Amino acid sequence: MNHTAPREESVSPKITATARAERASKIYRSGEAAVKALDDVTIDIPAGRLTAIMGPSGAGKSTLMHCLAGLDTLTSGKVFIGDVELGSLSDSQLTLLRRERIGFIFQAFNLLPTLSALENIVLPAALSGRKPDQGWLDTVVETVRLGDRLSHRPSELSGGQQQRVAVARALASKPQIIFADEPTGNLDSRSSGEVLGFLRRAVTELEQTIVMVTHDPVAAGHADTIVFLADGRIVDTMDDPTAQKVLDRLKAFGE
Repeated sequence: MNHTAPREESVSPKITATARAERASKIYRSGEAAVKALDDVTIDIPAGRLTAIMGPSGAGKSTLMHCLAGLDTLTSGKVFIGDVELGSLSDSQLTLLRRERIGFIFQAFNLLPTLSALENIVLPAALSGRKPDQGWLDTVVETVRLGDRLSHRPSELSGGQQQRVAVARALASKPQIIFADEPTGNLDSRSSGEVLGFLRRAVTELEQTIVMVTHDPVAAGHADTIVFLADGRIVDTMDDPTAQKVLDRLKAFGE
């Protein structure tokens, strides 16, 4: 008993924030001009929650997500996934971390058209030479309700079903964190609602951590917390949002 208690105490603080940025700044230069996409942003992404990032066009939403996910580098500051500082990694180490610890969901689905739904879902594991955990895979397929569509190719699926395949693919490798970039941007309202419901279930039932960039107040209303950006800075946060509360807040920002 004396050996286990200290170990639990030492591990738990590291997993409180699944990802975090410390004084993150990103400057894009074009000739003489410089655009500060992120301006001294510090943020913690809590484990087991759905965090939405909102703000007007050009606010820095996608830049923040890309830097948190290791898809882009900071001009200054630090980004961590768990206790790993991404700036300390080589390109090959960063690629490995993204493959093993991060899931991605994109607006354009990014499914391979020649593969079945199931083959698309297990593709990341196949590329890394690992067999998926069958029990977990079954749970994921049940969560996104794709059991009767696994043999279908993307062209045989609706947009909403294709995005559900993309959600399952992101979940299948048990990532520490999933980044979703406008995941409902190409969907009608019904399909959008279904996908958002599955993301919500992934957080509530599978204890997944999800960061979602969205401009849609309805989508943001499914989050636990919303972080509002403007001009590369965090200007507000909202816990337990609803679509109406988000709309009211955006109007106050002049969105």
